Amino acid sequence: MSSNPASTMQRKSLPIGIQTFSEIRCNNHYYVDKSHLAAKLAKEAKHYFLSRPRRFGKSLFLDTLKELFEGNEPLFAGLAAHDQWDWSVKYPVLRFSFGGENFRETQRLADTLDAQLRLFEEQYQLPPQVDSISGRFAHLIVKLHQQAGQPVVVLIDEYDKPILDALLYPEVARANRDFLRGFYGNIKDYDAHIKFSFLTGVSNFSKVSLFSGLNNLNDITLDKRYSTVCGYTDNDLDSVFSPELQGLDRDQIRSWYNGYHWLGEGVYNPFDILQLFDKREFKSYWFETGTPTFLLDLLFQRQVPSLQLGEMISSSSMLSSFDVDDITIEALLFQTGYLTIHKEENLGGQYFYTLGYPNREVYQSLNESLLSVLVKDKSKQAVQSLQLYRLLEANDFEGLKRLFHAFFASIPYHWYSNNDIQNYEGYYASVFYSYFASLGLKVTLEDITNLGRIDMTLQFNGQVYIFEFKVVEMAPEGNALQQIKDRAYADKYQGLQQPIHLLGVEFSKASRNIVSFEVEHL
Repeated sequence: MSSNPASTMQRKSLPIGIQTFSEIRCNNHYYVDKSHLAAKLAKEAKHYFLSRPRRFGKSLFLDTLKELFEGNEPLFAGLAAHDQWDWSVKYPVLRFSFGGENFRETQRLADTLDAQLRLFEEQYQLPPQVDSISGRFAHLIVKLHQQAGQPVVVLIDEYDKPILDALLYPEVARANRDFLRGFYGNIKDYDAHIKFSFLTGVSNFSKVSLFSGLNNLNDITLDKRYSTVCGYTDNDLDSVFSPELQGLDRDQIRSWYNGYHWLGEGVYNPFDILQLFDKREFKSYWFETGTPTFLLDLLFQRQVPSLQLGEMISSSSMLSSFDVDDITIEALLFQTGYLTIHKEENLGGQYFYTLGYPNREVYQSLNESLLSVLVKDKSKQAVQSLQLYRLLEANDFEGLKRLFHAFFASIPYHWYSNNDIQNYEGYYASVFYSYFASLGLKVTLEDITNLGRIDMTLQFNGQVYIFEFKVVEMAPEGNALQQIKDRAYADKYQGLQQPIHLLGVEFSKASRNIVSFEVEHL
């Protein structure tokens, strides 16, 4: 149960799926005040860029900026920005969004922008003077400035979706990228007519490839001052949402959904939190709204073992660079929200980041999805996962051996022939790891002792399981278990006074399966 006392605050409506600032403010919904950050941005610079994962509140923040610049003062009554803003000045706002379409066909992008431009032209009674999409955008910027007597505010939501939608169709992705480069170029070319611009999206495309010439675009993705511009903080949950916490374990909420870091204070995924407060059950709400198969396929194509995902190293240049023809796994996983920053290091002026899972939801669900790429049968995978949990509870090691042997035997031969595996030990160990991780169990990889590194340690049900993996050519050698004993790996856990199980697992390259599964108990 929650340690928080029952709150006397009145419960409000949960703003599930609502991205409109006015609707939240007018209909008694919970609102986490981000208006002070909006006002701060408006005062400190002119052109901004922000990358955040999907369903993190980017659209709502953009709508907050829109209402702020349009001078809708009543909506901000009682909010931080109210006394920081000059409400006597109202700016014309052009807000574009690519969220509602699928852009796998080249014409769809032009059609979408044509429809949005037509609405603006009708709203402001400014018929186009040219036919091109980019030319009409430029015409609107200039004429709106003249008409309103104030420079224009340009807001672009999901700026990268036309490219991301088409990543499996490289020719379409490149065409959409080149089209957008010309469209976004107007922000630079007509800077004199623009008061403020803000672009948001999931990915952080190379500025050379997409924003060529827009050198004054201020990327705040990893700016500590704006780390909480999207997402909820611990304080937000304990204050704004305190009426919803009763009956929920506060530590469990933190374990499941907190942990996203952009170099500043950590935040929760707002989509998860709102769904939790509504359903009152801990589930992978955000993850289940759509993980691209393209991402999973790419991980296998590049032979990235799931073992590596908990600790990957990236440089600042890698995280801020993304293009159709140059997709680094680290940048992709970070920008889409499957990994987050755990550690930052400044080495000789170059910044390096250690990336890892943000929370239990992603740790558990991503490994479950990676397994599904191999199993190809979700029903069988569910049965195997259930069996694994029950076998562990019963300490049925012979059953564990049979289960994993059956799993490896079920992987079709053509999977191996289509994938030139470079690291067999890492591949086989990854299967064990992903099975345990998909159940949310506590697994430690490369577990350091004074005599070496344990391949994998599992702590479950008040017991410790120490694994060592070896790959042999054909016949078992018995070296895996012997290494655990020779290097006294168990000593590290003797102080816990818990049962310890040593498991030496050997795989054969020839049979592509387990040939030795030795167990000793301490």
